[in-house]
Amino acid sequence: MVKPVTVAVDAMGGDSAPVAEVEGCLLAAEEFGAQILLVGRQDELQAELKKHFPAHGQIEIVHANDVVTMHDNPSTALRNKTDSSIHVAAQLVKHGKAAGLVSAGNTGAVMATASKVMGRIPGVYRPAVAQVFPTYKGGRTLLLDVGANVDCTSKMLAQFAAMGEVYSRVLLGSPHARVGLLSIGEEDHKGNELTRETMSLLKQQSIRFIGNVEGRDLFSGEADVIVCDGFVGNVALKVSEGLVETIKTILIEALEATVMRQIGYGLAKGAFEEFEKRVNYEQYGGAPMLGVRGGVIICHGRSTRRAIKNAIRVAMDFETGGINRQIAERLKNSTGIA
Repeated sequence: MVKPVTVAVDAMGGDSAPVAEVEGCLLAAEEFGAQILLVGRQDELQAELKKHFPAHGQIEIVHANDVVTMHDNPSTALRNKTDSSIHVAAQLVKHGKAAGLVSAGNTGAVMATASKVMGRIPGVYRPAVAQVFPTYKGGRTLLLDVGANVDCTSKMLAQFAAMGEVYSRVLLGSPHARVGLLSIGEEDHKGNELTRETMSLLKQQSIRFIGNVEGRDLFSGEADVIVCDGFVGNVALKVSEGLVETIKTILIEALEATVMRQIGYGLAKGAFEEFEKRVNYEQYGGAPMLGVRGGVIICHGRSTRRAIKNAIRVAMDFETGGINRQIAERLKNSTGIA
């Protein structure tokens, strides 16, 4: 019998904590058989769990007295809030009581705490945070880094490529993942000094490197993994999120003004729901942090119970897929980047 995967969930970090976290954990326990350590203030979590019947035996509360807010400085929180739900959850992973950590809390604090408390995979210079983007071909593209490392070296970017290739191949269903380097043009000479140095390194690696790609390729499906530094990646992520919200707003207004009157509300509503399904972040759960000892999934602060549920699923798949073991092996066998 396969041993259930245990995931530590920071129950106090999200915008609607702990309601979304508790409900997401209940869904994950029921649908995926997850064993969950729900970390936060015990009284609040018990009160929230009592609202649901039947109580789920697969969920155990682990008390943490403190909370890291969205306004806390990550490094200060790491030093001074060692009894926070984020810190306690990371300790559970460090000591082997949980395989992964899910949090919708302060992103910087989650990254800093996970990296410091849980430690890095041997050979990893810096962990990277990845984000899944839907493509118009129906596939998914993984972009990394999206904010953990603003300033990068070419060896760091080459490691991101290796880690992203493993994740895409194992968890996103890309058996021969194509890796691209985000630049300002497809030609090898385009870009800055960092991208040109990185291209030289990537050409030496045993990955399917397809060369430079452009910003539009986040959605084109031409690459399964796209690599960049955290500054560029975070800008790309935020622009994309803003664009999706703008398109949704414009589309709703256009449907209400024209299509819904002409062809009927039901048909138009179905088309919009299909669009929203393809671009909705909830189905991906959150952003995996690659390179640390354990599966860390960082969720949107506004995550719903569905997003939390899916983040727990990703953390479980992270463990059962042996992502960290394969990353360590990939880096060990790579040329000049570990």
